[in-house]
Amino acid sequence: MRADHLGFACGAALGFAGDLLFGDPRRGHPVAAFGRAAHAVEQRLWRDHRGTGALHTLLCAGGAVAGAGLLARTARPSPAARVALTAAATWAVLGGTSLGREARAVGGALAAGDLAAARKRLPHLCGRDPQALDEQQIARAVVESVAENTSDAVVGALVWGALGGVPGLVGFRAVNTLDAMVGHKSARYRRFGWASARLDDVAGWPGARLTAALAVLAGPDPRGALRVARRDASRHPSPNAGPVEAAFAGALGVRLGGTLAYAGRVEHRPVLGAENRPVEVADVERAVRLSRRVSVLALGTALLTRTVVATVTRRKRCR
Repeated sequence: MRADHLGFACGAALGFAGDLLFGDPRRGHPVAAFGRAAHAVEQRLWRDHRGTGALHTLLCAGGAVAGAGLLARTARPSPAARVALTAAATWAVLGGTSLGREARAVGGALAAGDLAAARKRLPHLCGRDPQALDEQQIARAVVESVAENTSDAVVGALVWGALGGVPGLVGFRAVNTLDAMVGHKSARYRRFGWASARLDDVAGWPGARLTAALAVLAGPDPRGALRVARRDASRHPSPNAGPVEAAFAGALGVRLGGTLAYAGRVEHRPVLGAENRPVEVADVERAVRLSRRVSVLALGTALLTRTVVATVTRRKRCR
């Protein structure tokens, strides 16, 4: 068990460093391959029915976890193979560096006064309708996306990796990818994507709370972050985006939420941090830096959690 823990710790640290240095693989990304496979399964299974959508979720997410478990079992006899597999899986599922690059690309366009370029780049980061947004609204969308995706693209995966090893890492990313593909409330996916959306809510719960807590600790205004997170998190329609965005709003001293536009659909969300100032272009960089600090702390928390899990399991077996 001790060797398993050390292998995970070394592999996770190497995979995290790989993401910091290189970002997402530009070709042959495993997550993209999973997305193509999930889409192929959807094409064969799709019915406007929750049960069929649940089967799609089970086949895709369950298949990913089973495959990762088989690889982990195959690598178990070799310490080097365990480290290499964990490093590769961690690098593949994390997206913190790419998140920061995309956010900075939009922020840079806004800072240069090139609103057209910012609108063109925004869909790489989130699903908002860029043509309906002005400069301030785009900056707000970027900060909100950085906050939410810090949990989805980094912290949540590390949490499940700490709890479940390589299958936990892969399973979380599979569930999160399915939610992005079919979990939205369009006419096609309102029923079919229900299971994926609900499973993503469950899988994202611990990572979102940890992200919010670390944003409070790592942000420039811990008291403000804690105040806004406590008061406004539950007002958000998403059970996981709410705590994260509220904590970032308080930590950065900005106002998030309000009217959003998604491909012809308008949502009026509650304002988070109503007493704070509106988001400015410079806040994009501040949000990216906060995201990076939270991610590093999350890695440390994941490794500590893995140690605790390994210790408790070893003691139970020794009884």
